[in-house]
Amino acid sequence: MLSRAANYEALREGFRWSVPACYNMGVDACDKWADGSQRLALIFEARDGAVRRFSFDDIKRDSNRLANYLCATGIQRGDRVGILLAQAPEAAIAHIAVYKLAAIAVPLFVLFGVDALSYRLRDAGIKLLITDHANAAKIEPLRSQLPDLLTVLCIDEPPPNCHSFASVLAQASDTFTPVDTAAEDPALIIYTSGTTGHPKGALHAQRTLLGHMPGVEMSHDFLGQPGDLIWTPADWAWIGALMDVLMPAWQLGIPVLARRFEKFDPDAAVDLMRRHQVRNVFLPPTALKMLRAAWPSDHALPLRSLASGGESLGEELLDWGRECFGVQINEFYGQTECNMVVSACASLYPVQPGLIGRAVAGHTVAVLDDRGVQVPDGVQGNIAIRAPDPVMFLGYWNKPEATREKFIGDWLITGDTGIRDEDGYFRFVGRNDDVITSAGYRIGPGPIEDCLTGHPAVKLAAVVGAPDAERTEIVKAYVILRDGYHGDETLVKQLQAHVRTRLAAHEYPRQIRFVDALPLTSTGKIIRRELRDRID
Repeated sequence: MLSRAANYEALREGFRWSVPACYNMGVDACDKWADGSQRLALIFEARDGAVRRFSFDDIKRDSNRLANYLCATGIQRGDRVGILLAQAPEAAIAHIAVYKLAAIAVPLFVLFGVDALSYRLRDAGIKLLITDHANAAKIEPLRSQLPDLLTVLCIDEPPPNCHSFASVLAQASDTFTPVDTAAEDPALIIYTSGTTGHPKGALHAQRTLLGHMPGVEMSHDFLGQPGDLIWTPADWAWIGALMDVLMPAWQLGIPVLARRFEKFDPDAAVDLMRRHQVRNVFLPPTALKMLRAAWPSDHALPLRSLASGGESLGEELLDWGRECFGVQINEFYGQTECNMVVSACASLYPVQPGLIGRAVAGHTVAVLDDRGVQVPDGVQGNIAIRAPDPVMFLGYWNKPEATREKFIGDWLITGDTGIRDEDGYFRFVGRNDDVITSAGYRIGPGPIEDCLTGHPAVKLAAVVGAPDAERTEIVKAYVILRDGYHGDETLVKQLQAHVRTRLAAHEYPRQIRFVDALPLTSTGKIIRRELRDRID
């Protein structure tokens, strides 16, 4: 979607959205490449190391068969189809089939427990679920509570009351005419992480793929170059993997590597990328930090681009990335409701440590006060995106009031605070409810966490506000130490001095607790609410 330009200003000025009135993600990400050439679409490595390759012709054929089966079972335009699978060919095939059918895909994370699954299945009114044996077994006790759920397909041995994915495909025709869909037609529901209250289903239109493209291309220094092959350890149930990796790569006609580790293993990840000669990778910040902690000096990877997003990266992590990978880590920013709207792009402009980049071509991003008025550069406020925007969600599923509360006029309010500088770079400060108010100061946890992880003793850190009678709140840090370090009072003082001298006197953690683990969402983000609720 992007054409190379001499600089960022020329790229933005020369960019125009081209979103046709009629548009279908499944056709754009698959069928247009299925021309009989056997163009490579997917490399799938199973747990046992077996490798299978799929062409776009293969994906089109199998997604046509699945679409025909879905039609035969009564799935119609707008019906919700759950996809409870890890990175696997069947998950990708299911997405393409659902989009071509004009139904609505609802990806679900395989590590969800029964309560999380039950809520989402009921809330979305899912009629058909595609999963595996282990997860079908989790669903079976819930079936009586899910009156909308009529059919469950299993990609492996189906338990009772389920059908075999392979068998139904084998019996279906591989000829299917995609439904005519408008770009505004609903296609996808992705549930937010839900760190507070019940998760909300963000409903996206078919156009969301086109809306993602400029941000994906910028964050990978113009993804789609000859030889590109992309991988992420993130699960395809999340927007950061599905719409930042799988679907955009296929829209560009480049192959995707599928291998989902049950638990991220830095050594295994490096081995995987080296064996398959991965050129492009999206690594969440937590994965990057784990890689840094375990990185041997003799590792080398043929990367062309490395993107990361979800939490701000510190200067030490960016420096380490350049040293170890030979590429600049491009940070990007967005959220489930409106993704990939800010990005770094090292091939266009300098990456500034502590800043998440500039507004992506085609998106209008600003910092507003609580009344919805833009604040001057250098002033902290609410990060917001102007509507309409092709990447912006249609609304929260069955929650019109929550949708209205997300906007002030034409601006979608992200719920994040930030600062825009005079050069158009954005600084992420923190979530509105994560900001620490101490002695009149508003303190974001991100920079303090980055500073702490720059200390040689610290593996991971999370920062929250703790109640304090004098200052309203004080900064409190939870720290996981590297092997060989002992969490005593001497180290507490060293870490406090480290932050006091690196950031500011009012930002150092007055309380530090050493822990063995931190509470994380399934996408790897720190659940600061749980830390704030701890009594220790």
